[in-house]
Amino acid sequence: MNKLMIVDDEPKILRSLRFLLEDEFQVYTSENSKDALDILRNEEISLVLLDLRLRDENGIDLMSKFLEIDPKAIIIIMTAYSTLENSIKAIKAGAYYFITKPIDNEQLKLLLNTANEKLDMMKKINSLQGHIRKDIIGNSVRIREINEIIDRVKDTNATILITGESGTGKELIAQKIHGTSNRADKPYVAINCAAMPGELLESEMFGYKKGSFTGAQKDEMGVIRRADKGTLILDEIGEMDLRLQSKLLRFLQDKEVRPIGDASSYQVDVRIICITNRNLKKEVEAGNFREDLYYRINVINIVTPLLRERIDDLRYLVPYFIDKYNISFDKKVNGITDDAFEILSNYSFQGNIRELENIIQRAVLLSISDYIDSDSLHISPQKPLFRTEKADDEFLRIYKGESMKEIEKKVIEFALENNNGNRKWTADSLGIGERTLRYKIKEYNL
Repeated sequence: MNKLMIVDDEPKILRSLRFLLEDEFQVYTSENSKDALDILRNEEISLVLLDLRLRDENGIDLMSKFLEIDPKAIIIIMTAYSTLENSIKAIKAGAYYFITKPIDNEQLKLLLNTANEKLDMMKKINSLQGHIRKDIIGNSVRIREINEIIDRVKDTNATILITGESGTGKELIAQKIHGTSNRADKPYVAINCAAMPGELLESEMFGYKKGSFTGAQKDEMGVIRRADKGTLILDEIGEMDLRLQSKLLRFLQDKEVRPIGDASSYQVDVRIICITNRNLKKEVEAGNFREDLYYRINVINIVTPLLRERIDDLRYLVPYFIDKYNISFDKKVNGITDDAFEILSNYSFQGNIRELENIIQRAVLLSISDYIDSDSLHISPQKPLFRTEKADDEFLRIYKGESMKEIEKKVIEFALENNNGNRKWTADSLGIGERTLRYKIKEYNL
């Protein structure tokens, strides 16, 4: 029987709701925020029914504290003062749903059961991920190289920059670095630098004092201090504006945070991992990213490979995603046919692993047999595009006066394009080894 906590400052409502729900849930009740927080800290409760207005605290403020304790908690707000503004505010703050008093008992039961099913599904998926994702999925050369780098740097304080195209698993690498490090039992905090404007991002990162600007109704420590002793992920670091880049650079140099409006600074011990799909070197050249910050965060650079560069890892990734979505959709797909797997092996995957996951998710959902077949994939078969298969009238143009290096770069670019970016095929078509090709790609910044 799953646990449910109900927080309301009216004892009659608590008694009524306990009587209504105790056959389906192990019910905990609280009339105030202090007791509610104590219960949540001491019991594994991820489902909460919370009144918007309490005597000692605003329900939304209390919800924020609940979510700090358990970020995956599902919190349903109930109130007699229903307005569109309140509803939007509650949902934006992290509420799962907003229900109005007087409460319709059947509606509440249906809502709680739906929320409970979502929690059960999340637990199953997290259990599966926890079992499989002790390591990054795959055993290709590129993945083994990344695992070796992680093993060497995980326990250091070095700032790490993870770069690569969208959908290549950059955040999974960040999670592994934290999860296998000597900071694993400390906070793991992530913030998306592209998700909010500069001033708001600054207040979220560095915190602020009550009254320091309009809307600052309480002190806020900010995500850098919340990550103290742990790991802070700065996702999409390339989107950060120049002014905030300067402030971040000072923090990286001094390891001190000064919240907006605060006269004091606070020492913070945090490991920084930056993530971006931009070419920061080019952003520096264009004047969009500070050169000194680039060198400060680029102590260790991990480049995530395209899926078509690690196509052998499909034999690990496909079963993983089948298992994941069998659980999500309550299906019993046993695997994938040889024909379907051959189609995936020759597919270009412009969206990388994220696209593969989407394809398998759809196939598991739509499959009417025990195995995913080629029809279930809903993608067109593709042939590997070797250079020799291109039309005769497609030529590489070489101009008078070009150096050998310029010509070599053109040839490699041409071969990569004709082979859909697949490095093994490209190396074979050029008659060179993959190691040599990797060196040339790096040399020419391709």
